Amino acid sequence: MSQSLQCFKAYDVRGRVPDQLNPEIAFRIGQAFAQVIAPKRVVVGHDIRLSSESIKAGLVDGLTTAGVDVLDIGLCGTEEMYFATSHLTADGGIVVTASHNPEDYNGMKFVRAGSRPISGDSGLRDIQALAETGDLLSAAQRGAITTVSTRDDYVQHLLGYVDVDALRPMTIVCNAGHGGAGLVIDALAPHLPQIRWVKLCHEPDGTFPAGVPNPLLVENRAETAEAVIAEQADLGIAWDGDFDRCFFFDHQGQFIEGYYIVGLLASIFLARDSGGKIVHDPRLYWNTEEQVALGGGETVVSKTGHAFIKETMRAVDAVYGGEMSAHHYFREFFYCDSGMIPWLLIVSLLSRERQPLAALVADRTNAYPCSGEINCVVADPAALFAAVEERFRPIAKTIDHLDGLDIECDDWRFSLRSSNTERVVRLNVETRRDTGLMRDKTADLIALIEAYAE
Repeated sequence: MSQSLQCFKAYDVRGRVPDQLNPEIAFRIGQAFAQVIAPKRVVVGHDIRLSSESIKAGLVDGLTTAGVDVLDIGLCGTEEMYFATSHLTADGGIVVTASHNPEDYNGMKFVRAGSRPISGDSGLRDIQALAETGDLLSAAQRGAITTVSTRDDYVQHLLGYVDVDALRPMTIVCNAGHGGAGLVIDALAPHLPQIRWVKLCHEPDGTFPAGVPNPLLVENRAETAEAVIAEQADLGIAWDGDFDRCFFFDHQGQFIEGYYIVGLLASIFLARDSGGKIVHDPRLYWNTEEQVALGGGETVVSKTGHAFIKETMRAVDAVYGGEMSAHHYFREFFYCDSGMIPWLLIVSLLSRERQPLAALVADRTNAYPCSGEINCVVADPAALFAAVEERFRPIAKTIDHLDGLDIECDDWRFSLRSSNTERVVRLNVETRRDTGLMRDKTADLIALIEAYAE
C-alpha cells in the first residue's frame, strides 16, 4: 500500500513522532536505503532524543532485513557518523537525529561511502519513492549487527587541528544544551590541560530540561552569556542537539554571529592555503567575500543546506565552507560539517594572536552590520516573495533566485528564503558600515512580512 511520507525534506528526514516518523516508517526507510544505495556495510548511530533508540531499531531492522551489515556506533553526534563512515570504509551512514527541532520531532541524515551527502538531488527522492510505495525486498540472508566504538579515533582526529602545546591557559564556558556535545568535551578535556571548563547543561537528556538546544534562539543564550561574565571566562561555546553547529560568545558574554566566524575561519585556512576556494551560502556574504579576497582566495556560492554545501565543496575542492547559521565544513574532515573543529581552531587562534575574540571580529562587525536571522511563519510564502520583489525591484542592483530571493542595493542587501526543515521564512539583512540603515531596512522588511504572517 502506498503511503505519502511527509518526513522527507530537501536533504534529510525530519518529522513529528509518531505520526510522521516512527519505527515502522524507519523500517521502510532502511529497506529503501538498502535497495537504492546497494551498500554492504552501513554505519548507524543515534542522538539523545527519547525516540531515537526505537527509531534506530526500526531502521536497523529494515537494513538487516535487506541483507545489509550494520556497524552500530551508538549514541553520537552527526559528525561522528560522518567520521565513522569514512574511517571504517563503510558503504554508507545514517544517524537518527532531529538536531535543533522541537522535542517531539526526530529525523535522519544520510551519506554514501566516503561520507558523501545524499540529498534530494542525489538519491533521497529515490529512497522516498521506494519507501512510500512499499515495493521493498527482503534478502535471503539477514545482515549482521556489530557494535563499534570510533570515539577515541574521532578524538585523535580532532586533536590534529590544534597544536596542544601552543595553547595558552584559558577558561571556557561550554553549554551542551543537554545534547551530545558534553560527551565529546569530556573525551577531549584530558588532552587539553590548559583549558578550565565551566560546564552547563552538560549531561545528555532527551527531555531537554533547559529547552530545545538551539543557540540561534535569543532566549537560549542568556545562561551561557551570564556564566562567561560570572566566571571571567575567555570564551563561551554552545552547541545544538547533535553538535554539528557551535556558537561563540566573547569574553564579555556577547554572542558572535556565525557569519563573522565564517570570515575568521576562512582567513585561517587561506593563511595556510593561499588561493584556496571557500564555499559560502547566499544569506550573508559581503564580509566573507572581502575576507577571502584579502587572503588571496576565491569564493564560491552554494545553495543553503549541508548537502548542497558539501556537494559544491567536492566539486571545486574547497578547503573550507561556512554558513552563517554556524555550519562549518572542512576538506580534511571529508568535506563534512563539524561543531568541534571550529572551536579548536578559534582557541588556537586566540592563543597565537593573544587577543580576545571580540577584538578579532570588531572591525568585521562594524564593516558589515547584519540583522541576524529572523524567522517568521507565513501563510503563503510565494505571494510574499512576489510582493517583496515587486516592492524593491525599482532600487535593486541585482536580483537572484538561487536560494529564495536575494536583492542587492547600493549599500545594503537582504536574503529571504523558505526553510527546508521548518515551516518558516528566514530573513537576513546586511549593510556596509551603517547600523542604522540595517535596522531601518530590517524593520521595513519585517513589516512587509508580517502582512503575510499566519
